[in-house]
Amino acid sequence: MQVTTIGLDLAKNIFQVHGVTEDGSVAFNRPVRRAQLLQFFKMQPPCLVGMEACGSSHYWGRELTKLGHDVRLMAPVYVKPYVKRGKSDAADAEAICEAVTRPTMRFVPIKSVEQQGVLTQHRVRELLIRQRTQLSNTIRALIGEFGYVIRKGVNYIRDFAIEMQAGGTEGIPAMARSAVTALCRQFLELNEKLITVEKEIVCVARKDKRAQLLQTIPGIGPINASAIVATIGSGEQFKTARDFAAWVGLTPINKSSGGKERLGRISRMGNKYLRKLLVIAMTSRVSAAISRPDRVDPWTASILAKKPVRLATVAMANKTARIIWAVLSRGEPFRHASAA
Repeated sequence: MQVTTIGLDLAKNIFQVHGVTEDGSVAFNRPVRRAQLLQFFKMQPPCLVGMEACGSSHYWGRELTKLGHDVRLMAPVYVKPYVKRGKSDAADAEAICEAVTRPTMRFVPIKSVEQQGVLTQHRVRELLIRQRTQLSNTIRALIGEFGYVIRKGVNYIRDFAIEMQAGGTEGIPAMARSAVTALCRQFLELNEKLITVEKEIVCVARKDKRAQLLQTIPGIGPINASAIVATIGSGEQFKTARDFAAWVGLTPINKSSGGKERLGRISRMGNKYLRKLLVIAMTSRVSAAISRPDRVDPWTASILAKKPVRLATVAMANKTARIIWAVLSRGEPFRHASAA
């Protein structure tokens, strides 16, 4: 009998494949080298292929789909319960093969090359931000020993770096000046690279129709919109708006039992990057609402009056996530309740 399901345990060089036939008998469970993997699947009839959603999984998913296979990606946390005992590549491949056939299994859509390209820009942006923050903190700490205090904010540390390169600062000894100047030069270079990457992201968001629709939502700009579209596409993998909010990790944890419903803190599961972007966006909206209360919509004003600021920010992010799903699924721009 021919193989109907294959579990593929991904790795850098040595992959493990576990294949079963229609009656459930094991056809093979053996390692395959990276250079031989595509040739191995070319020799197999079109079948169901399961993989864990991890590094390079989307690439292999696209390549195996071109060969006619039905490729499905799963979160590793959903595969782990099917590992019988011990930890080995053979056991993992067998667990993947078993998990992919479950009727209630949740799958991860395979991202296109374009989506991966945009996400690469966002990951580079995140790395540059972290490095810039490290340099800022280091510069502040070093010059603080000589009596210099820089106000909070990127613009102030940038102005100091420019002044430091021009030699306008006094009171810093020569032996420390050269080291601090080198850090300032690195900070300015990182800041320019970050600005360039953000301009590229904005340029891509302007050309994407779905990103343009998302920017009609209050608080959602081109950075957030491009990250959302690159991550979930049209959002068709989520049945409801709450499913998307839960996937982002903005819904409360349910610990109900015996007919008593208990809701705790937010789960913080799912995509950390999207959750951070949404919370930061809503934090900006809260700041604007506090400074200009005459321009606040009724729902935001009511929740700010009842809840602490941080709790209100997360609640607004939760609602915004549901609006995002509705805009993507319907293909229509956001409309305020009064306008509707």
